[in-house]
Amino acid sequence: MELTERKLRILQAIVSDFITSAEPVGSRTLSKKYDMGVSPATIRNEMSDLEEQGYLTHPHTSAGRVPSDRAYRLYVDRLMDRVELSESEKRRISEHLAGNIIELDRTIEHAANILSEITNLTSFAITPKQDENKLKYINILPADESTVVLMIVAESGKVKNTVLQLKAPYHEESLSLLSKAMTYNYRGKTISDIMTMDIIRNFETDIEAMSRLAESIMPNFVKTLESMLDINLYLDGLTNIFSIPEYNNLEKAKTFLEMVNRRNNFKDVLVNRDEGVVITIGAENSEDLMRDCSLITATYHINGKLVGKLGVIGPTRMKYDKVTSVIEYITDNLSRSFTLP
Repeated sequence: MELTERKLRILQAIVSDFITSAEPVGSRTLSKKYDMGVSPATIRNEMSDLEEQGYLTHPHTSAGRVPSDRAYRLYVDRLMDRVELSESEKRRISEHLAGNIIELDRTIEHAANILSEITNLTSFAITPKQDENKLKYINILPADESTVVLMIVAESGKVKNTVLQLKAPYHEESLSLLSKAMTYNYRGKTISDIMTMDIIRNFETDIEAMSRLAESIMPNFVKTLESMLDINLYLDGLTNIFSIPEYNNLEKAKTFLEMVNRRNNFKDVLVNRDEGVVITIGAENSEDLMRDCSLITATYHINGKLVGKLGVIGPTRMKYDKVTSVIEYITDNLSRSFTLP
């Protein structure tokens, strides 16, 4: 049944008030705080209708009502006003990210951090799938007489460093030569393509020392590439839940922490979500442990291709308008920061 304009206004007021106060909302509160243009008795009747239609619930200990998942869904889809971030908030986000544009993973971690700070919720970010990520350059740096650092840098900005112990001493000139040869062979190729190549044979050489060096480094090069294919998950603001009334109940707090600490399960949920801004509320979430939570994700792009996700998870009573605006602004910044001119 289509809701009347008056019911929609009452529902919007109830959702907004409950999000702010965390207290059940009664007809008297609505009459005093909001210009409904009708009597408290009329508001009570409308609230009873909304409860029958599944938009409100009635806690046993209160005469007020609280929104259901269905009410939040309607609010997000039709009633929520867009929030424009303040200039100081925009500047804070931009400066926080700009100061950390060093490598992709580190920047994504900082993005999760600033999102948690501004929303006071638990935030997360996952790095993009790396299969189609192309290598930019490879460098092998001396550490001591038998130790080197293998550095692999991808076009996306992802950097992977691996410390290697060599079986025999090396010459720095050989490291430089091998670095240049590997960069020449692999620059512009995707990680998945390189994984299918016979890389040892590519470096067969008549120079015995060079051959030994390549044979020591190449297997570790493959292992490092394999690790670059992994999707990394960053979490921030886990302790924020203890300042949220919904998690004053220790069992609920324990369930929440158990859910996000199952990192592989949580990562799978995030990876399989659609692109763009996606909001799932309460029972809309497929995971049982997430049925009392809302999950908001948005995607960012690297050079228009590789896709990662950023978002928050928390109680269904959250400031959807503000949180969504913050997430969108951060993901837009990330996409611009990692787009080649």
